[in-house]
Amino acid sequence: MNGGFRVKNIITAKNIIKVYGDKDKARVLNNVNLEVNEGDFICIMGPSGSGKSTFLNILSTVDRPTKGVVKINNQNVYGMVELRLGQLRYENIGFVFQDFNLIDSMTIRENISIPLVLASIKAKEIKEKTDEIATKLSIFDTLEKFPNECSGGQKQRAAAARALITNPKIIVADEPTGSLDTKNSHELLKIFEERNKERGTAILMVTHDAMIASYAKKLIFLRDGKIDEQLERGSLSQKEFFYKIVDITSKESQSLFDKM
Repeated sequence: MNGGFRVKNIITAKNIIKVYGDKDKARVLNNVNLEVNEGDFICIMGPSGSGKSTFLNILSTVDRPTKGVVKINNQNVYGMVELRLGQLRYENIGFVFQDFNLIDSMTIRENISIPLVLASIKAKEIKEKTDEIATKLSIFDTLEKFPNECSGGQKQRAAAARALITNPKIIVADEPTGSLDTKNSHELLKIFEERNKERGTAILMVTHDAMIASYAKKLIFLRDGKIDEQLERGSLSQKEFFYKIVDITSKESQSLFDKM
């Protein structure tokens, strides 16, 4: 309880193990635990091969753990049939990917509205919701264009609009700014930040960029398949949080200097 308000748990991951391969097995995740609550903004970082994208995929039901339990809204997701799991994804999760994952043969309007079409929402409501989110993200003028007629920033905003149009409880973003310039990167993160503050939408994001990570409220740093460090932003300014993140992410480099 917090001031009489109960924080709602969205995702619980317990003892997550992920192993690839049969003979030469590689353990990518080793007994990792995490809880994601309404209003959380969590960034997952770590060196290459630390398991951060694998962990994100398992939390968002894209991949399955070798062992362990993932619950969304207190439901064990890997005990569900695929049809029910797909419905759970639609009802709870919006995805934003580094390469946008837009369909080239469809207009930006059609790309954004896919989740509503799949949910059999009426055409009038789909148009209204698509117009509203496109206006909010300043891409209304691109709605009748195709992805190859749009800039990288416009395509990423379209991908964000597609993720946000169903008002999901959680946004899952894997290196969402990897294809963007600095200006568009920060504009996208401000959209996430606004949705997180205004609606309590939880954000789960993987990035290698400390500046992008500084928008989060909490840092999870993976090393060798385990959570090595956790850092809460608390009352820190974004700049102060950024410098603490840099200190954590640069430990390997600092250790090299210590050995010289």
